[in-house]
Amino acid sequence: MQVKRRAVTAGLSALLLAACGGGMGGGAGAGPEQQDMRPVPDAGYDAWVAAFRPRAEARGISPATLDTAFRSAGFLPDVIDKDRNQIEFTRSLEDYLAIAASQERVSKGRAALRAHGPVLSRIEARYGVEPDVVVAVWGLESFYGERRGDVPVISALSTLAYDGRRGEFFEQQLVAALKILQNGDTLPANMTGSWAGAMGHTQFIPTSYLAYAVDFTGDGRRDIWSDDPTDALASTAAYLSRSGWTRGQPWGVEVRLPAGFDMGQTGRGRTRSPADWAARGVRDMSGRAVPNHGPAAIIAPAGASGPAFMIFGNFGVIARYNNAESYVIGVGHLSDRLAGGPPIQGTFPPDAQGMTIADRQDLQRRLTAAGFDTGGTDGVIGPKTRAAISAWQQRNGIPATGEPTLALLQALR
Repeated sequence: MQVKRRAVTAGLSALLLAACGGGMGGGAGAGPEQQDMRPVPDAGYDAWVAAFRPRAEARGISPATLDTAFRSAGFLPDVIDKDRNQIEFTRSLEDYLAIAASQERVSKGRAALRAHGPVLSRIEARYGVEPDVVVAVWGLESFYGERRGDVPVISALSTLAYDGRRGEFFEQQLVAALKILQNGDTLPANMTGSWAGAMGHTQFIPTSYLAYAVDFTGDGRRDIWSDDPTDALASTAAYLSRSGWTRGQPWGVEVRLPAGFDMGQTGRGRTRSPADWAARGVRDMSGRAVPNHGPAAIIAPAGASGPAFMIFGNFGVIARYNNAESYVIGVGHLSDRLAGGPPIQGTFPPDAQGMTIADRQDLQRRLTAAGFDTGGTDGVIGPKTRAAISAWQQRNGIPATGEPTLALLQALR
């Protein structure tokens, strides 16, 4: 759950928090980072827990549940550090999609579709959400379950509630987590997730779990933490279904805008019928009018010279999961790729340094060939690529800025 951007939703995309420093190689940045957090003694925390207990009991949490939950819980100072020092990166849509729909993520996602095909078909039959969409959310939230997070949720949430910066919100999440334990869906030792309390394969926060999680396996527990992702995938489908998902409707379609198109017509709130857009010269990437999937808007996140998309109602449904536009396009585009669709066909404008993604990929390849590890050649400039640039500059007697530039690329050539 992206607590900074959403009041009540399901997923936490570490891509949006830039936990993925781009240029770290395929798959970097999906889902919460694995942590090694250990409780430390803190008298203030202990006093807070003692004061919290009667508040929790007043909200229906039994003394036995509190005893069990807090037996191994404790103050996690690293969680406070994470909360106080979140670095907000601004990723371009081009960079975001290079990570969200990387070849590795697409390949793993298609393998996941095959491996879980029968259960995904049953989930689709019950909730009406296509398998590729559910798996795309899974891929962005936890890299198909490989990065679910291992921070004890009770410790994390109680630490954040005690800290008080967003104490009311985190105490609400803590009470919800205790209700989950009291219901018997999992044990405290199994309730792990991100440092901010997002849990499981598709990163539900506790309140969203209580509202939307389902027991699809029929074992009496809504187990989104298990290595078996069935309940987590079904819970994601249930969330999207209850948010208004329309089966068979695309999230969006990449389109070509005619010369002279009035960009003032773009934006999520400016809807017309696909026929109206066609009358204004908007076509899909094959030159055809877009079929009528309902009211549609045009968005051009990278500006008039970048790719454009005609978006439909399901765009807004994905936005209920995470309202960041890049996330919605990332899920939608990854789902298209998993279903066999092509990469984005429009071109993105050069970055602030005048470099295209092809330039940045060439830069990474040349640094790697020169013995400087960029962690991959996806064209996304992250900490490892910047460190490699700095190391190359130092070796060559150049001030170490770590900045990718055309001049640097020319020097490497």
